[in-house]
Amino acid sequence: MPSYSRHGELEQVLVIFVVAICLAAAARRIGAPYPVFLAIGGALLGFVPGVPALSLPPDLVLALFVAPVLLDAAFDASLRDLRDNWAPLVGLVVFAVGLTTAAVALVAHSLVPGLPWAAAIALGAIVAPPDAVAATAVLRALHPPQRILTILEGESLLNDASALLIYRVAVGAATASGFSALSLAPTFLLAVVGSLVAGPVLAWLVQRLLERVEHVPTSIILQFLGTFTVWVVAERAGLSGVLTTVCFAMTLARLGPLGIPARIRIPTNAVWATVIFALNIFAFIFIGLQIRPMLASLPAPVVQRYLVVAAAVLLTVIVVRIAWHMSFNAALRWRDQRFGFRPPRPMLRPTVGSGLVISWSGMRGIVTLAAALALPAGFPARDLIVLSAFSVVLGTLVIQGLTLKILMRALNLRGGDPVADETRLARERIVAAAFAALPQEASQAAELVRHDFTLRLGRAVASGDAVGEPGSGFEAIHRVALQAARRSLLAMRDNADIGDDAFHALENDLDWMEVSDPLRSANADETGGRAP
Repeated sequence: MPSYSRHGELEQVLVIFVVAICLAAAARRIGAPYPVFLAIGGALLGFVPGVPALSLPPDLVLALFVAPVLLDAAFDASLRDLRDNWAPLVGLVVFAVGLTTAAVALVAHSLVPGLPWAAAIALGAIVAPPDAVAATAVLRALHPPQRILTILEGESLLNDASALLIYRVAVGAATASGFSALSLAPTFLLAVVGSLVAGPVLAWLVQRLLERVEHVPTSIILQFLGTFTVWVVAERAGLSGVLTTVCFAMTLARLGPLGIPARIRIPTNAVWATVIFALNIFAFIFIGLQIRPMLASLPAPVVQRYLVVAAAVLLTVIVVRIAWHMSFNAALRWRDQRFGFRPPRPMLRPTVGSGLVISWSGMRGIVTLAAALALPAGFPARDLIVLSAFSVVLGTLVIQGLTLKILMRALNLRGGDPVADETRLARERIVAAAFAALPQEASQAAELVRHDFTLRLGRAVASGDAVGEPGSGFEAIHRVALQAARRSLLAMRDNADIGDDAFHALENDLDWMEVSDPLRSANADETGGRAP
């Protein structure tokens, strides 16, 4: 019988995943962010009779859910674009998170006078950081100004560090017998500085290891092991796991392009995308399954009071974000009117409309869920905090996630497409760099390489001549041209001529050129074929 029970639970878990995937597919079909449907589905599944009660050790939750998601986001982050938008990012990452944490703590403590201040601050830190997944899922389909996407993605990446640093201090204070903010200040500063140093150092070590591995599955496994190891080492050393992981990922993004071959990078990208999607599914479903047993264990009056607190916290996080960012947006517009708008490169000027979109893009997600679940079992008012966190995630996703598209269309913001412009410019330059690396003397092999680059990257004039056999030296010439193209692409990113969005798009094109059959692609126009 125990064996049958285990099999039954496994079947139920598999059914839950299938349902979640169907919900995500339905969300994409109607143009809604898939976390909205996952949050609703998780809440409903929690009340279905017979659904298994899943549990994870609190220490495992943050490492399992947050570390891979953070690394994936930080790896794709554009340092150039983050620098260009440093003012709104600092406002959202530091001041908006701090104000939200303080406001939620005050509201929760006033509604529940017996709630310890440390627990109230922990609740504020848990619900403070927005998640850009839902916002960008809506906005990308509407082609908003790139500046809005950059700010939202950068905020989502960096505010996790600031919020979880506050969370860590608050949880430590709530579980410790004595607490002194003054005594924690040096520890807090050391954690920040140590993380900024440890992240790049660990990235260099991991990169050296990965460069020696040629077996694709082994390389992918080592990447995940490296991610979790960095998080664990940082936490055990008293550093910030979030900040260390962010620095680790950004450094890897700079070291990896020339050190990791395309035949490893292509499947790695697919595996990471799949894992991040699965983690989002599991996080939303997992916390939804915690709600029913938690509510069932509480008396009805307590449940009602908790729901009132959760609603008040939800209203607070929405109002504080709007109040802060619209005030900050007004200050930016005054500055630009007074001193002029001189961005380092073309971008949307701050407007009331852009401020409204950013203010309304405060949906919470996987970090909030993971931080709530990571609270120790005996933490003060843990049930209240977990219920409030899930309510904030569900409420912001439903209220803001389902109306963001309407707001965006009503405002009709347009800011051009700088990523497409940068990609077009970069294509021309890397093709020119590849052609310059070809041998000066005419040969069938060099002509075939030129034809392949022309066909794949599409920014040079093709000769129109039929392509025959490559002759000797084709593979060597093709490899030299690819290396020249990669160096040109890396130089453009390092010189801030292009951002990481354009860089990764073209890196993917070059990767496919490296792993696919050049002869087939070069003759695809004659046979009706198409390169992958």
